[in-house]
Amino acid sequence: MKPENPVALTQRGPAEHERREQIINAAFDHFRHFGYAKTSVADLAKAIGVSSAYIYKFFESKQAIGEAVCSQRVGQIGLALREIADSDQTATLRLRTIFKALMTKSLDLFFEDRKLHDIAAVAAAQHWKSALNHRAELYSIVQQVVTDGRESGEFERKTPIDEVCLAITSVMTPFSHPLMLEQKTPEQLEERVIAITSMVLRSLSN
Repeated sequence: MKPENPVALTQRGPAEHERREQIINAAFDHFRHFGYAKTSVADLAKAIGVSSAYIYKFFESKQAIGEAVCSQRVGQIGLALREIADSDQTATLRLRTIFKALMTKSLDLFFEDRKLHDIAAVAAAQHWKSALNHRAELYSIVQQVVTDGRESGEFERKTPIDEVCLAITSVMTPFSHPLMLEQKTPEQLEERVIAITSMVLRSLSN
C-alpha cells in the first residue's frame, strides 16, 4: 500500500511565531539532556520563562511538541535526500547515493545523542505523524528517481511504479528505523546497504 500523503502536525496559534520556535528549541535541548519521558510541559515553560498554559496556546500536548521536534529533525534527512534526487546524476547513481545517505544521516541523527534516539523510537513505534510523513517523503523521493530512470531508459517500465516504489521504500526501512538501526554495527549496515542497493538496481535494470 502506498504511504499516506503527508499530514499537517497538530498545532495551535500561528505557524510562524517566534515563541513556537522557542518552545521547539527548548524541547530539543531538554529531550537531548533528559529524554522525552522525563521532560514535562512545565519544564519547557520554565526554561523559556512562560506558563504551561501559554505553551498550550501553541501545542495541545507534549506529544505535539515531540512531533514538531521529530518533524524538524527528520526533515533535515528529507531535504538532503531530495537534493540528491534533484541532481543531474544518472538515476542509478542517485538511487545508490540515496540509500547510503539515508543510512549515514539516520545514524548521525538518531545516535549522536541517545536521548534523541529514544524519542525517534517512540515516534516510529506509535506511528506519530512526523514518522508517517517521513515515510511518505521517502516514497516521493524514490518515485521521482524511478520515474527519471524510466524516462532515461535506465530502468524497466513493465512493473507498476507504485509496486516498485513500495518495494524500494520497504527495503529502506532497516536503514531509517531507529530500532532496526541499533541492531547492527555501522560496518554491518554498510555491508547490507551496498548489497541491498545492488539487488534493487539489478531488479530495476532495463
